[in-house]
Amino acid sequence: METGAGRVKLTIAYDGTRYHGWQVQKNADTVQKRLGDALCGLFNEKIDVTGCSRTDSGVHALGFCCHFDKSSPFPTAHLPAALNARLPQDISVLKASDVPGDFHARYDCKSKTYRYLIYNSSERSPFYINRAEFFSGSLDIGKMRSEAESLIGTHDFRAFMATGSKIEDTVRTVYSVSLEKASELICFEICGDGFLYNMVRIIAGTLIDAGRGKAKMPMSDIISSRRRENAGKTAAPCGLYLKQVTY
Repeated sequence: METGAGRVKLTIAYDGTRYHGWQVQKNADTVQKRLGDALCGLFNEKIDVTGCSRTDSGVHALGFCCHFDKSSPFPTAHLPAALNARLPQDISVLKASDVPGDFHARYDCKSKTYRYLIYNSSERSPFYINRAEFFSGSLDIGKMRSEAESLIGTHDFRAFMATGSKIEDTVRTVYSVSLEKASELICFEICGDGFLYNMVRIIAGTLIDAGRGKAKMPMSDIISSRRRENAGKTAAPCGLYLKQVTY
């Protein structure tokens, strides 16, 4: 077991409800800040943490990855327990592992999988507040599933990018999608090589429109149009989870 100085990858989970996203911001509480403070308290020095991506305010993570460099001989295997003792209960370090010095949590990422939850019932549930998008109307799950299949492949996803984003290269590859309903909970998952700003939430809003028979056009035509106004609303951040990152 490596215990000396070196680069460490952390896999963390968090409830993003009370945080202004992952990235450190002035005068705002963020997950990166809390994790950095915990590392500072453990190692008694300022430590920079680099994340695999940014998540917005209210967005959650089941398997977010980040890395940092440690200079002291603290056993890597003991890091989860040591950091969790210093973190709030809505942030948890699940795993720590030693990685090569040139590993980068963001640039070495091969794919990300996101999950979006929709609570579809006539009445809201207190147990899914801040955990899922609430929709009380009827939704055609078969229609939503068939429309989601059109996302698979390499496409220009500009229609699903937030207005005002400065990104020029909007081509991404979606490897797989799934959409299932268990009782009142609809679970949509999408895996791809990368995602544009608000892309998954806009897709989720578009699928809701398809399910309620209100989509402006088929998903394939929305993709081809490359126009944001043809897609649905940006679904609420509370339903979005970064599920898994692969390297």
